[in-house]
Amino acid sequence: MGEQGAGNRKNVKKPAESRSGSAKSRFAGAAGSGSAGRAKPDGGEAAGAPKKKPGRPESHLAMVRRARRINRELAEVYPYAHPELDFRNPFELLVATVLSAQTTDLRVNQTTPALFAAYPTPEDMAAAVPEELEELIRPTGFFRAKAKSLLGLSAALRDDFGGEVPGRLADLVKLPGVGRKTANVVLGNAFGVPGITVDTHFGRLVRRWKWTEQEDPEKVEAEIAAIFPKSEWTMLSHRVIFHGRRVCHARKPACGACPIAPLCPSYGEGETDPEKARKLLKYEMGGRPGQRLSPPADYPGSPGPPLGAD
Repeated sequence: MGEQGAGNRKNVKKPAESRSGSAKSRFAGAAGSGSAGRAKPDGGEAAGAPKKKPGRPESHLAMVRRARRINRELAEVYPYAHPELDFRNPFELLVATVLSAQTTDLRVNQTTPALFAAYPTPEDMAAAVPEELEELIRPTGFFRAKAKSLLGLSAALRDDFGGEVPGRLADLVKLPGVGRKTANVVLGNAFGVPGITVDTHFGRLVRRWKWTEQEDPEKVEAEIAAIFPKSEWTMLSHRVIFHGRRVCHARKPACGACPIAPLCPSYGEGETDPEKARKLLKYEMGGRPGQRLSPPADYPGSPGPPLGAD
């Protein structure tokens, strides 16, 4: 499956290199077959490991400047950042995003080909036999609740929107099973409307980076939106989520292989030894398959495996 869009991938101005070098140079390494370069930090210490400096707390202006620098450097590391759900139109992205709750994007991508072959339109899915729909989406988990949401949103699209996915946040969040996160994913990637996607990875990283202390997703969204221009919101979301899935993991972040270590106030929470940290990298950064079965042409890694092959 292809994708209709991947947000506004605007060229981001590269920052001047600091004494630690650019993010790309810190993260450079020999490229494996079908993968991006693996992180090989320079020297025996972690990549540009920050030195703690005593002094006054960081001002809000300094935080904003650091946050924007992180975004620019992530753009260097992940110029191919994209939504990791396979889709060909807004309806497929909406359904895939609802299915992605409490499971991996890979599992969703392995499940949706058969699902959309059986129910390619909202009208088709609204008329589905619940038990048959449940069986098709069973691999994604919580299949009964998800089937109920899919039946409900498909019926609403058929009855209230002429079988088309609406392009307004206010309309999307009225659909069964659709909250702000799902709505922003659809708006940003199917309609080109900027939005910030606060998933578990995004929330974890922006708190580690001290961009916000908020836990509530809507408050996180509001505070991060105030830091960045609206044109950056969609791609910022992709970059942060990419980094969270590949490097800055929840339980064991790969600090020693992190390209933005000099800018991270939480450096040291994870593995700082470069060699050990490199082994924690995932997907194309670790020389492994990605999550999309049909990734964008500029993705440097290999596609995810079909259902039953992983």
